[in-house]
Amino acid sequence: MKTTNINFIGNRNIAFIFSGILSLLSIISLSVQGLQMGIDFTGGTLIEVGYQKPADLTALRNTLDESGFADATVQNFGTAKDVLIRLKLQEGVSSADLSTKVLEAINKTTAEPASLRRVEFVGPQVGDDLAQDGFLALLYSTIGILIYVAWRFEWKFSLGAIIATLHDVIVTLGVFSALRMEFDLTVLAAVLALIGYSLNDTIVVYDRIRENFIQLRNKTTEEMMNISVNVTLSRTIMTSLTVILVLLSLFFLGGEVIHGFAVVLLFGVFFGTYSSIFIASPMALILGVSPQDLIPAAKTEHLDNLP
Repeated sequence: MKTTNINFIGNRNIAFIFSGILSLLSIISLSVQGLQMGIDFTGGTLIEVGYQKPADLTALRNTLDESGFADATVQNFGTAKDVLIRLKLQEGVSSADLSTKVLEAINKTTAEPASLRRVEFVGPQVGDDLAQDGFLALLYSTIGILIYVAWRFEWKFSLGAIIATLHDVIVTLGVFSALRMEFDLTVLAAVLALIGYSLNDTIVVYDRIRENFIQLRNKTTEEMMNISVNVTLSRTIMTSLTVILVLLSLFFLGGEVIHGFAVVLLFGVFFGTYSSIFIASPMALILGVSPQDLIPAAKTEHLDNLP
């Protein structure tokens, strides 16, 4: 296979400007609008109902709006006949009374009544605990990345990997904030998966850089990094395209329950591929990585007993 010869490292300033703008817009959106937190974090009631025929979600939303449940989230669950209704926490109303009111409201305007399948309640304290645990999971995974890459390569590579991974997470969350999509435990799981995917892509490039530091000693650091990125480019693109095909299947065929998971990873795979090429290696170069950081020092033998 013919190796490409694209000057990725030489165009790093353009990539940095583009990434800086995206990151700034994402931070602004997260600061102003925040994330549309689901009931997993805010607390609330989840009601599952079933129909004999495919449900009309638009009609259900309109009915709930007119009945005073304007904040309800309505989506299919598994099949078109199963519907999941999420309601935010309401003071002074038990989950049993709330489910009864919702069932009465949606059955007023439908010829075929819905059957109640299950009701789940998430209290505010549980939601706070889940939000805190989710943040700690992100923090611990980031620290783990820092330690692993610093141990396997060098601390300059470690910082480059962290910056690239944080870039992917911030931009992806910024997209979620801008589009006002619901952030729940499924989406949080996707963010953690995104961190692993982004790191894997970066490690592949770093591993080739380490090999070329030893083999291509007549090249400058920038030239050697460019060669390494180009050599791994076909592998990176093929891996990303394969994952994207699976995620597109989940997005279009997986139903609403897994919709957020697929959206996060679709954006995450795209930005993860981009950052492993344009962010991770250039950041290590800016931090001053050199062949001396990775090539083992030659051992000197002490010949004290020579005559």
